[in-house]
Amino acid sequence: MDKYIIIEKDVDAQESIRTIADSYDDMQYSGTAKNQDEALQLIFKDAPDIIFLGMDHVVDDLSDFLLDVNKHSLKDPVFIALSSSEKNAYKAYKYDFFDFLLKPISELNLRRSILKYKKKHPSKAYETICLKSNKDYQYLNTDDILFLKADNNTTDFQMRDGSLIGAYKTLKTFENALPPNFLRIHKSYIVNSTYVSRIHYGKGICIIKNTDFQIPFTKTFLDNIDLINTRLSNKAFITLN
Repeated sequence: MDKYIIIEKDVDAQESIRTIADSYDDMQYSGTAKNQDEALQLIFKDAPDIIFLGMDHVVDDLSDFLLDVNKHSLKDPVFIALSSSEKNAYKAYKYDFFDFLLKPISELNLRRSILKYKKKHPSKAYETICLKSNKDYQYLNTDDILFLKADNNTTDFQMRDGSLIGAYKTLKTFENALPPNFLRIHKSYIVNSTYVSRIHYGKGICIIKNTDFQIPFTKTFLDNIDLINTRLSNKAFITLN
C-alpha cells in the first residue's frame, strides 16, 4: 500500500484528492495537516510515500520544511505540489518535486499524476505476510496459502496444511501485496493459481488440487480466470475427452 497525506488548507482540494486517490486499491490515506507543525508530526508519525503539499501559504519556510523532512523522515517521500498559481510551478520543480497540480484540481490531471507515480514505483509483492495483533506477530509464507476468503471486514487464509488463519483486515488490503500468482476471481476470493487443478466454466468453479475446495468465480473476474487457464495450459499436454 502507498500511504499518502495531504498538507493543504483548501477543503475542496483535500476532498478532490481523497475522492480520486481512494479509488485506487493500493492507496491509503493517512491524514491531513493544515500547517507546518501538523505536517511534520504527521510525516514523522506515519512515514507516508506520497505527500500532496499546498504551496499557497501552508508551510512557513519551504526550504527548512523540506530539510527537516529529509533529515528525520523514515522514508524519502514523493512530493506533489498543489497551487492556485502557475508561478509556484517553478518553485516546485526547483525543489525537485515529483509533480505540480494547478488548483482547482481536475480529476484527469490528478489521475495522470498518480499513475505516473505508480509507473515509477510499482507495488511490491511480498513472499511473507505478517499478521500483527497487539504484541503477537504471525508470519505466513505465501507459497503455503491456497486462497484468501473475505468474511465481512476480515480475511481468512486457507493454508496448505489445512489450517485456517484469520486476519482483521479486508481482502482489499492484501490484494496488491501478494505475488502475481494470486488472482482475484470473486469479490470474496483471491486464489493462489499455483494450486488450481481444474477450471469448470459451466459451473463457475475452480478446484484446488489435493483438496475438496471448490472456489466460485464470477464474470466480473473472468479475465483472471482466463489468465490462470492460459498459464496452466502452457505447461500442459492437452487432449480432448
